[in-house]
Amino acid sequence: QVQLVESGGGSVQAGGSLRLSCASSDIRYSRYCMGWFRQAPGKEREGVATIGIDGRPSYADSVAGRFTLSRENAKNTLYLEMNSLKPEDSGMYYCAADDSRPTCSSGYNQKYYRFWGQGTQVTVSS
Repeated sequence: QVQLVESGGGSVQAGGSLRLSCASSDIRYSRYCMGWFRQAPGKEREGVATIGIDGRPSYADSVAGRFTLSRENAKNTLYLEMNSLKPEDSGMYYCAADDSRPTCSSGYNQKYYRFWGQGTQVTVSS
Protein backbone atom coordinates (compact mmCIF):
# COMPACT_ATOMS: atom_id res chain seq x y z
CA GLN A 1 0.00 0.00 0.00
CA VAL A 2 1.39 3.36 -1.04
CA GLN A 3 1.60 5.90 1.74
CA LEU A 4 2.09 9.63 1.35
CA VAL A 5 2.66 11.38 4.66
CA GLU A 6 2.05 15.10 5.00
CA SER A 7 3.36 17.24 7.83
CA GLY A 8 3.98 20.86 8.71
CA GLY A 9 0.46 22.15 9.10
CA GLY A 10 -0.53 24.38 11.98
CA SER A 11 -2.14 27.62 13.03
CA VAL A 12 -0.76 30.98 12.02
CA GLN A 13 -1.92 34.55 11.78
CA ALA A 14 -2.63 36.19 8.46
CA GLY A 15 0.59 37.20 6.78
CA GLY A 16 2.48 34.33 8.31
CA SER A 17 4.23 31.37 6.72
CA LEU A 18 4.20 27.60 6.87
CA ARG A 19 6.08 24.87 5.06
CA LEU A 20 4.31 21.65 4.33
CA SER A 21 6.12 18.41 3.56
CA CYS A 22 4.99 15.20 1.92
CA ALA A 23 7.21 12.15 2.13
CA SER A 24 6.92 8.59 0.91
CA SER A 25 9.12 5.54 0.88
CA ASP A 26 6.77 3.70 -1.47
CA ILE A 27 6.97 5.64 -4.73
CA ARG A 28 9.62 7.78 -6.41
CA TYR A 29 8.24 11.27 -6.81
CA SER A 30 10.50 12.12 -9.72
CA ARG A 31 8.50 9.65 -11.83
CA TYR A 32 5.09 11.09 -10.99
CA CYS A 33 3.06 14.19 -11.31
CA MET A 34 2.82 15.34 -7.71
CA GLY A 35 0.19 17.75 -6.53
CA TRP A 36 -1.02 19.64 -3.49
CA PHE A 37 -4.74 20.05 -2.98
CA ARG A 38 -6.76 21.65 -0.20
CA GLN A 39 -10.26 21.49 1.15
CA ALA A 40 -11.94 24.05 3.33
CA PRO A 41 -14.99 23.13 5.42
CA GLY A 42 -18.09 23.05 3.29
CA LYS A 43 -16.14 23.45 0.08
CA GLU A 44 -14.90 21.12 -2.61
CA ARG A 45 -11.31 20.05 -2.68
CA GLU A 46 -9.29 22.22 -5.04
CA GLY A 47 -5.89 22.07 -6.64
CA VAL A 48 -3.12 24.28 -5.30
CA ALA A 49 0.04 23.36 -7.17
CA THR A 50 1.58 20.58 -9.23
CA ILE A 51 5.03 19.50 -10.27
CA GLY A 52 5.74 16.97 -12.98
CA ILE A 53 8.69 14.90 -14.05
CA ASP A 54 10.28 17.95 -15.64
CA GLY A 55 10.47 19.57 -12.22
CA ARG A 56 8.57 22.68 -13.24
CA PRO A 57 5.84 23.72 -10.79
CA SER A 58 2.48 25.13 -11.71
CA TYR A 59 0.20 27.09 -9.39
CA ALA A 60 -3.42 27.93 -8.99
CA ASP A 61 -4.11 31.62 -9.50
CA SER A 62 -5.17 31.99 -5.88
CA VAL A 63 -1.70 31.06 -4.58
CA ALA A 64 0.66 32.13 -7.38
CA GLY A 65 3.33 34.45 -6.07
CA ARG A 66 2.80 33.36 -2.46
CA PHE A 67 3.33 29.59 -2.52
CA THR A 68 6.38 27.71 -3.76
CA LEU A 69 6.33 24.02 -4.60
CA SER A 70 9.54 22.07 -4.73
CA ARG A 71 10.68 18.47 -4.80
CA GLU A 72 13.81 17.04 -3.22
CA ASN A 73 14.54 13.89 -5.13
CA ALA A 74 17.27 12.64 -2.79
CA LYS A 75 14.79 12.61 0.10
CA ASN A 76 11.78 11.82 -2.06
CA THR A 77 9.97 14.66 -0.38
CA LEU A 78 7.63 17.32 -1.68
CA TYR A 79 7.51 20.75 -0.08
CA LEU A 80 5.00 23.55 -0.22
CA GLU A 81 6.33 26.82 1.12
CA MET A 82 3.38 29.07 1.92
CA ASN A 83 3.95 32.76 2.54
CA SER A 84 1.65 35.75 3.04
CA LEU A 85 -1.03 33.39 4.24
CA LYS A 86 -4.64 34.52 4.20
CA PRO A 87 -7.64 33.20 6.14
CA GLU A 88 -9.00 31.81 2.89
CA ASP A 89 -5.95 29.55 2.68
CA SER A 90 -7.25 27.60 5.67
CA GLY A 91 -8.16 23.98 5.13
CA MET A 92 -6.90 20.45 5.01
CA TYR A 93 -3.96 20.14 2.65
CA TYR A 94 -3.32 16.90 0.80
CA CYS A 95 -0.51 15.73 -1.40
CA ALA A 96 -1.29 13.33 -4.20
CA ALA A 97 0.46 11.39 -6.95
CA ASP A 98 -0.65 10.87 -10.54
CA ASP A 99 1.10 7.97 -12.21
CA SER A 100 -0.89 8.07 -15.44
CA ARG A 101 0.13 11.54 -16.58
CA PRO A 102 3.59 12.26 -15.13
CA THR A 103 3.87 15.58 -16.96
CA CYS A 104 0.82 16.82 -15.05
CA SER A 105 -1.16 17.17 -18.25
CA SER A 106 -4.25 16.33 -16.21
CA GLY A 107 -3.78 19.50 -14.21
CA TYR A 108 -5.90 19.40 -11.07
CA ASN A 109 -8.28 16.71 -12.30
CA GLN A 110 -8.44 14.66 -9.15
CA LYS A 111 -9.64 11.46 -10.77
CA TYR A 112 -6.16 10.94 -12.21
CA TYR A 113 -4.40 11.19 -8.85
CA ARG A 114 -4.14 7.61 -7.73
CA PHE A 115 -2.39 8.02 -4.38
CA TRP A 116 -3.35 10.45 -1.63
CA GLY A 117 -2.06 11.35 1.78
CA GLN A 118 -4.19 11.77 4.87
CA GLY A 119 -3.79 15.53 4.96
CA THR A 120 -2.41 18.17 7.27
CA GLN A 121 -4.51 20.99 8.68
CA VAL A 122 -3.70 24.64 8.02
CA THR A 123 -5.54 27.34 9.93
CA VAL A 124 -4.95 31.02 9.22
CA SER A 125 -6.54 33.51 11.57
CA SER A 126 -7.25 37.13 10.75
